[in-house]
Amino acid sequence: MITIISGSNRKGSNTEKVAKAYLRNLTEKNITAQLFSLEEHIVFTRDENFIKNEEQYLLAADKFIFVIPEYNGSYPGIVKLMIDNSDVGKCWANKKALITGVSSGRAGNLRGMEHFTGSLMHMKMHVHPNRLPISLVHTLLNAQNEVKDEATLKLMETQIEEFLKA
Repeated sequence: MITIISGSNRKGSNTEKVAKAYLRNLTEKNITAQLFSLEEHIVFTRDENFIKNEEQYLLAADKFIFVIPEYNGSYPGIVKLMIDNSDVGKCWANKKALITGVSSGRAGNLRGMEHFTGSLMHMKMHVHPNRLPISLVHTLLNAQNEVKDEATLKLMETQIEEFLKA
């Protein structure tokens, strides 16, 4: 099972639009995947709802695709809160992670992906080396808010193919 984590709690974020592109790609390949949107779930409190989400989205997965926006030169605090509230040893250790950074700027969250990679490796995760920075994300969407840019879709496809073989 692959869980795609949309790493922003901002409503209508471009992060979730990119995460949905990953979900569509995996669904077309008949790969079992699910989207865990931090827009839709409260993750800053370890309560009954968080534990249900942890069971469904985190414990059930053996691979994760993280779509992480750039927040102040790093990754969002809501992602850190989600991880901090989870059972780190059970949810993350020895599982595989793919990281895609998104930003409206030109660097595609390179710095944030680097920070996040260090955190994941500290939790004993296996981080796929092909991390994809998506820059100027707002220019890559069509009127239906789907990723339209063929070059970006091709890079995502290559990244997914590599990750599925890992």
